[in-house]
Amino acid sequence: MSQDVKYDVHDMPKPGLLVGLSFQHLFAMFGATVLVPILVGIDPAVALFSSGLGTLAHLTVTKYKVPAYMGSSFAYIAAMQMLMKTDGIAAVAQGAITGGLVYFIVALIVKFAGNAWIDKILPPVVVGPIIMVIGLSLASTAVNDVMLKDGKYNLTYFIIGIVTLFAVILFNIYGKKIVGIIPVLLGLIVGYVFALILGAVTGEEIISFAKVSQASWFHVPPMHLPFLDYNVKFYPSAILTMAPIAFVTMTEHFGHVMVLNSLTGKDFFKDPGLDKTLAGDGLAQVIAGIFGAPPVTSYGENIGVMALNKIYSVYVIAGAAVLAIVMSFVGKVSALLQSIPTPVLGGISIALFGVIASSGLKILIEKQTDFDNKKNLLIASVILVAGIGGLTLQLSGLQISGVALSTVLGIVLYLILPEPKN
Repeated sequence: MSQDVKYDVHDMPKPGLLVGLSFQHLFAMFGATVLVPILVGIDPAVALFSSGLGTLAHLTVTKYKVPAYMGSSFAYIAAMQMLMKTDGIAAVAQGAITGGLVYFIVALIVKFAGNAWIDKILPPVVVGPIIMVIGLSLASTAVNDVMLKDGKYNLTYFIIGIVTLFAVILFNIYGKKIVGIIPVLLGLIVGYVFALILGAVTGEEIISFAKVSQASWFHVPPMHLPFLDYNVKFYPSAILTMAPIAFVTMTEHFGHVMVLNSLTGKDFFKDPGLDKTLAGDGLAQVIAGIFGAPPVTSYGENIGVMALNKIYSVYVIAGAAVLAIVMSFVGKVSALLQSIPTPVLGGISIALFGVIASSGLKILIEKQTDFDNKKNLLIASVILVAGIGGLTLQLSGLQISGVALSTVLGIVLYLILPEPKN
């Protein structure tokens, strides 16, 4: 374990600090988790509820050994949008549940096949660049959140984003005791307050409280529970459309576990085992489908928080999950969280995604990867350009891109390219 770790996987912070740390993770995942259902046409409160419940399920399946937060998956957006227009939420639910069952099937195969194959197909020269892609492929999203308003460059947004970014950096570098432990939360508060002040000075509406005033204090998420309908109809097209996408999110899952291995100094592929982490993801997806929410996947944003503050406690992740569930029932708080301006989230994301990318570089340095070796050089080069550039393979509705496709390319190249002769 690294000497600068502040709370390891099974360390529990004091109650007051635990709440603050959990709120950090709530804020980190909130924007993306509620954006997916908004784009699809599903109530964000349902996604918030299922993300919290799915995270607790994942923690339980992995025996509270893997600090992973489960949020709404972007990989399924196109398929869900299409299904919502044709067959509705029941079809999306069936597709999500089927995707979860695919995870269970693969988990069973892994359980009986063992884990020895992992080290053979995922050496440092493949793992390092994949982790870098996980961070850098999200770079444009973070930067656009800072720069753009309604698709056009906005200097006010840029200033807010940079102020938020520097606040996170300064709190992280110079903060003592609790201040240095919750730099993301404090940076978000600084960015939010600064946005309010700047909006008042310039007369530009940056933060709107209209939805907050309209929202009720108690709000029951509209859970569809389509499978409680005795006249349930099956949608083969939904199953065939969404089930294959599970293999795409699975490769992202491998990447996220690799990042967590690098950060914590542990090997989650072996303990609790890849079969357990896959089954945890699968159960979380099934839960999302049962409640009529978007499918979920482990979140890089929350991994970024852990990389930044060196706190890997599963209790903090569980606390964030509980907060997400509670917030899904508190209408005004949920609306207030949705009022956080995109440049504030963007400023935070620049730091978080950059730290993930740097973790991949750290693996290459620590493992002393030889880039005079042509095989290593080509593998890393292809993974980085294909992943960051967004190389995409489309096959009759199935789309494989970014992290997923670059992972496949890296593994294939490692297996087929010969070692150069001396």
